[in-house]
This record gives sequence, structure tokens and C-alpha cells, in this order.
Amino acid sequence: MEPISLTLEMSVVLGLLAFTVFLFVSEVVRIDLAAILVMVLLGILSQFPALSKLADVNHLFDGLSSNAVVSIIAVMIIGAGLDKTGLMSKVAALILKHGGKTEARIIPIISGTVGVISSFMQNVGAAALFLPVVSRISVRTELPLSRLLMPMGFCAILGGTLTMVGSSPLILLNDLLLNANEMLPSDQQMEAFGLFSVTPIGIALLITGILYFVLFGRWVLPKGDKQSDGTSGQSLKEYLTRIYGLNTDIFEISIPEGHACAGETFDDVMQRYHIYIIGSAYQGKRWFAPVIQTQITAPCRIAVLGRERVIRKMVAEGGYILHHDLDVFAEDYAATKSGVAEMVIPPGSAVIGKCAHDLVFRKTYGASLLAIHRDGDTFSYVETEDHEPTPVGEVEFHAGDTLVIHSTWEALTRLSRDRDFVVVTTDYPREELRPKKVGWALFFFLIALGMILFSDVRLSLCLLTGAVGMILTKVIDIDEAYEAVSWSTVFLLASLIPLGTAVQSTGTAEWIAQEILSLLKGWPLWALQAGIAVLATIFTLIMSNVGATVLLVPLAVSIAVAAGGDPAIFALTVAISTSNSFLIPTHQVNALIMGPAGYKVTDFVKSGGIMTILFLIVSLLVMNVLF
Repeated sequence: MEPISLTLEMSVVLGLLAFTVFLFVSEVVRIDLAAILVMVLLGILSQFPALSKLADVNHLFDGLSSNAVVSIIAVMIIGAGLDKTGLMSKVAALILKHGGKTEARIIPIISGTVGVISSFMQNVGAAALFLPVVSRISVRTELPLSRLLMPMGFCAILGGTLTMVGSSPLILLNDLLLNANEMLPSDQQMEAFGLFSVTPIGIALLITGILYFVLFGRWVLPKGDKQSDGTSGQSLKEYLTRIYGLNTDIFEISIPEGHACAGETFDDVMQRYHIYIIGSAYQGKRWFAPVIQTQITAPCRIAVLGRERVIRKMVAEGGYILHHDLDVFAEDYAATKSGVAEMVIPPGSAVIGKCAHDLVFRKTYGASLLAIHRDGDTFSYVETEDHEPTPVGEVEFHAGDTLVIHSTWEALTRLSRDRDFVVVTTDYPREELRPKKVGWALFFFLIALGMILFSDVRLSLCLLTGAVGMILTKVIDIDEAYEAVSWSTVFLLASLIPLGTAVQSTGTAEWIAQEILSLLKGWPLWALQAGIAVLATIFTLIMSNVGATVLLVPLAVSIAVAAGGDPAIFALTVAISTSNSFLIPTHQVNALIMGPAGYKVTDFVKSGGIMTILFLIVSLLVMNVLF
């Protein structure tokens, strides 16, 4: 092979690479704007005759229609559709039920699940589908999103090494081996890898990633901020205490079979203990804001809002069973689904002169009336330092009263359209869940997944089939689909594609490979393999992992043959190492999670730097032990 000389075009590309890294690390401008700026510079510089190979301006913006970018858009829409049916909220509730609310228990469950899904689905797809799940878990546990998304994203990338269909480089590898065999003598022919040949390597890498964040997450992950819960970022208890002096919280209580209160109404129990029963569950069915005249049938569970000391006294004296955390009601009373709201009764309202009992308030409006605030006074069942308990359901409404209610956000959205009330709470999720569409959502998700696994149809088309199907069946409407797409992520990835193309088309990638490989000349076999792994890692940060694999596999095979090594293992080293993309947010998954979690490039450098080294050590160690 003739040596490659450094040309003017290569020098310009190297300069642009350095400029891009500077913009990413310094964050002088936003990272997506930096990527767009670099793409524009490529287009302008290519207009000079001496730099015409930098970019073809007729195809400069092809990244916006690339398979990867369109796939990301489609999978974001699919994820939003599944979330719209409430399915993702149920998944979040299931994870919380088994994982509790601690970071050390939640991270392994989320990261392990996403990692396994990534073994047969594109890693960015798995990460995008779990993005709403992690967001809901963050709200419910009050763990910052930045503490959860990076472990999930990194393990989605690691999961792509579990099978030979988990990532694009591994899918390509066997074809590249067959091409390389044509240049090799019969005694050095390489056999294709089986579907699960890389599974031990992938398992070791996935476990390493999970352990890394569990053991060292407190130091390497950014602190971040707690997620807003719909009450201006405060918990329900903090909100009621600060505004109305109601030092209350939600508790889950079981009423055992044969209990003395069986046959009484919820209202009887509420007045006896000065509490609110805001939910009930019986024989597998749940009622949010149950009608207070309902008779109690034991055994059942109730969700109670009241002062903790009152609840504990009630349990001790009355023979009730207090649960440590919300279990049956965890999903209903999650801050993403329900919370405290306020509304004012305007002059001329039809409810003036009536009370909550007259209106059958809970049945009519799907909300629990907690308090009435009038002329500086607060009427409530809950006893405070300033006020005696009041049977709030019997207080007549006056014009100007502020009603404090506990409601689902869906019910509050309906109330905002009722002229008898003026809803003054604005900071809440205005989402209309469509649980009746869950069948259609799952159907089109499985259609897309089936096309990916069992056909040769282009990935973007498979995913768009699922996305369009959800839109046509009104799981999600077209405006909601547009809102579901993180356009900053789309432009970040699309704008970096021309730079990766320039690295390859101008011969810069081959020149870099030549220079690094010349440094490795004469090194022992294990050092050559490590050098190849490092080279693949560098290349995957500055160009597509597919491009890096196509370029480096033939070089790795040639080096292995010349040094007396196993060419198949050197080729596998390249394909595995192109998943080592943690250092900067150029990988699709890293770009996806960057915006929602508010990460900076320095966060990836800090956490991803150590992960990059661990990846190299573990992958090389396992490959040499197994092969």
C-alpha cells in the first residue's frame, strides 16, 4: 500500500474537527448550533476550487433525510404514542414497585432492561422508548433526570454488543469478513460469527456499565435538579403546608376483612378522624375521588390524605393496616397524573349557594374537595393550629371562594372548560391520556418491531410505518407527533453527518489510520490489538460507526496477518470498539438524552472518559480470554 500524503483538504478537515471539539467542550454556542455552524462552514469552504472535495453542496443537507435521523424522528413519535396510552406510566410504576425509590436500585433495573432491548433493537430506539418512562420515574422519586438518563443511555449503547444484530457495525462485520477472505490464502480464511458469538463480551460490558454507575455514580454523574411535579416544583405536602397550613400527605391503608367500619360510608370515617379518603380499591378495581356516600366493603384499600400523627393514631386505635409506601395507588397519585389545584368561583356561577354534597362533587367533577379559602380563612376537615376541623362538604359556596382540590390532570383540564369555575392553577401537564388506544399503539409498535427483526426493509421505513399507523388510528395526532420530536437532537445529528463524510471522502481517515498504525509497527500482538481498539474508538467519535468499521476492518485484518495474529479477532475488535462512544455527545443516544437531562459536553467527558477506558479494558480482556 502506497503511503498517503497530507493534502490541503485533509488539513482543513483536521482543522474543522479541532474547531468542532473546541465548540463542543467550551460551549461558546449551543451544541446543536455548533454542529449547524460546522456544516455551513463545510459548504462554504467547498466552494473554493482547491477544497471542492470537502462536501458536495447538492448533498450537504442529506443528513436530514438519512436513515439514522429519520429513524430517530419515528421512534420518538412511537414512544410518545405509547406514552399517550398510559402504557409507559404503567411500566414506570412496575419499575418503582420492584426497584423502590433509591438510585442504587432503580439504575440497574432501567439500565439492564434497556440494555437487553438494545440487543435486538437499535440502541437509539430503545433509549427513545424508555425516555418517557425514566422521566416519569424521575418525577415520582424526585431523583434528578440527569442522574438516570446517562446510565440508561450508556447501557443502551453497551446493549448493542450483546448480539450480532445489536448494532450496525456488528451487522456489517460478517459481510466485511467475506470480502476480506477473497484476499487471504485458504489457510487463513475467516469464519462468520454466529448470532450469539459476542454475547459474553456484551454481558461483561453491560454489567461493567451498570456497576460503574451504581458504585461511582454519586461522583461521576451531574447533580441536576429535581423534576417539576405540577405544583410549581413542590411536593403535595410542601404545597398544602406552605399555602394553607394543611400539614398533610397521602397514605395507603388496608381495611381487613371483618373490620368494624364495614357497612359505614367513607364520609363517616372521614368525619370521625378528620381525614380525606381520596381513593379506594376493591376486588382489583380502583376509584379516584370515590363518592363519599359509598358504603365500605371489607377487605379493601383506601388512599387517605391527612396529618401523619392523625393517620398513625387512626391505625393504632382502629385496627387498620398502614402501608409503608403507596402500592396499589402509586400510579394514580403520581405527580405526573394528579395533584393539588386551585379554582375560583366567579360571580354568576351556578354553584353559588350550593355545597359539595349538593353537587355530588366527586362524582360530578372527578375531584376531591380539600379546602375552601374565603376572606383569609380556610375551611377544611384537617385540623390546623388556627382552625378547627370543618365538614367542608357542607359549606355553601360563595362568589370569590378559592376551592382547593385534588384531581387528575385530565379532570382538571375538563374543569378548565367549565364556566362555573375559573381554574387558576396553570403549572400542570395538560395531557389527555388515551388508554382505549393502547391496543392500536401496541399493534403498530409490534408491526414496526416485526419488520425490523424479520425483514430487510430499511430501518427508517419500518419505524415510520409504526409512527404513521399510530397517527392514523389517533393514538397521537399529527401536532402531538411534531411536538414529540426533539428537533435540536435531529439537527445536531444531521449537521454532523457531512463532517463525518468529509473525514472519509478526503482521505483524512485513512491518513490518520496510517499515521497511528506506523506508530504501532513492531509492537507485540496484544498491543497491536489494543491500538486497533483505541483507533476505532477515536474514529467512531468523529465519523459514523459504520464508516469507521468499513474503513478499519480491512486495515485490522492486514495488520493481524502481517503480525501473525487472528484476523477475525482483530476485525471483531474494530466492530466492538466502534460502540465505545461515551466521551462526547456525537453518538445518536448521547445526543438524544443531552437535551432532556440538561447535560453539558463536560458531563460526558467526565463520566464517559472513565467508561471509555473501562470499555477498552473489559472488551479486550474478555475477547482474549474467550478467543
